[in-house]
Amino acid sequence: MKRSRFSETQIVGILKEADAGLPVKDICRKYGISQWTFYTWRKKYEGMTVSEAKRLKALEEENRRLKQLVANLSLDNAALKDVLSKKW
Repeated sequence: MKRSRFSETQIVGILKEADAGLPVKDICRKYGISQWTFYTWRKKYEGMTVSEAKRLKALEEENRRLKQLVANLSLDNAALKDVLSKKW
């Protein structure tokens, strides 16, 4: 997955500019982002503070890591069951 060039702090700041009344087109042009990106950020980070956004990012990373661990363990378990089911 491509890493964002903006931190959570910057994203929340950009969204606060829009809440202050600046047009979305101008904000997108200023920061070099698409409107699609802006509205995706708004959907994800709307109403959050910087600390909440950082916490969300940390939880998403932990969730990704745990899902990967479960997938690896499931593969190991399936391989062991396959080996044990064969008749010797």
